[in-house]
Amino acid sequence: MSRILLPTDFSDNSKEAIRYALKVYKDVKTTFYLLHTYTPPVYQTEYIIGSPGQIGLGDILQESSMTQLEKLKDSLERQYPNPIHTIIVHSAFNTLISEVLETVAAENIDVIVMGTKGVTGATEILFGTHTVHVIKKAKCPVIAVPPNFDYEAPKEILFPTDYEIEYKKGNMETLLAIATKHKSRINVMHVRAGYNLTTIQEKHKATLEKLLGNQALFHELPDNGIIEAINEFQIKQKINLLVMVKNKHTFLERLFIEPIIKKIGLHITVPFMVLPQN
Repeated sequence: MSRILLPTDFSDNSKEAIRYALKVYKDVKTTFYLLHTYTPPVYQTEYIIGSPGQIGLGDILQESSMTQLEKLKDSLERQYPNPIHTIIVHSAFNTLISEVLETVAAENIDVIVMGTKGVTGATEILFGTHTVHVIKKAKCPVIAVPPNFDYEAPKEILFPTDYEIEYKKGNMETLLAIATKHKSRINVMHVRAGYNLTTIQEKHKATLEKLLGNQALFHELPDNGIIEAINEFQIKQKINLLVMVKNKHTFLERLFIEPIIKKIGLHITVPFMVLPQN
């Protein structure tokens, strides 16, 4: 059974991400945890000590949060009835990232699925602040779904790699489970840096070939930069899911240096899965 965490701020994008999760896992026995967190607009010390103006505000916010969660749950169960799916609602007075990390640990979550944008949804931003923090801190895979994504099954998966890290079965399980269930092809893309693979890279490539088996197709591309390579690959071939491993060697790590990521020329119009290295 899969256990999936679905953080929501009730924005359109977060609801799109929830629908994506329900469809990707429609044939998998799954418990979904709908999570909404809240804090007062002005979260200061006087709230803690109970200033007259703030007393009862927490109760009002909690009631509003639970009402919206139950309404969303009812809507999803009507729209996507599925006897092997269970939806649990969870409301918490906490910051999103803290509650996500606590829930992942407490409920043994397998995957987090969330939108790339929050309520503000600035168009020049690739990922919103909450998504960045979750990807950086989460110990489990995260799937970030872009706004206005019309569902398509993840049949063609793009997996850029530099073969700099060792791949283990444990951190590839989520990807392999999705690929197996949807009979997907995993396009492993390596951008050559003008020289042959080192002995260590060759070893890592061989491990990856063994792990992915006949589900993978390996591509060697000339060096023109990883971002350009991802963009060009998507133009030439239809891709439904982009997957990368979070590690210090890939450009993915550099993406998260700024608290809010600018687009930096990377065009992501499909869901983006980030796998933890360990």
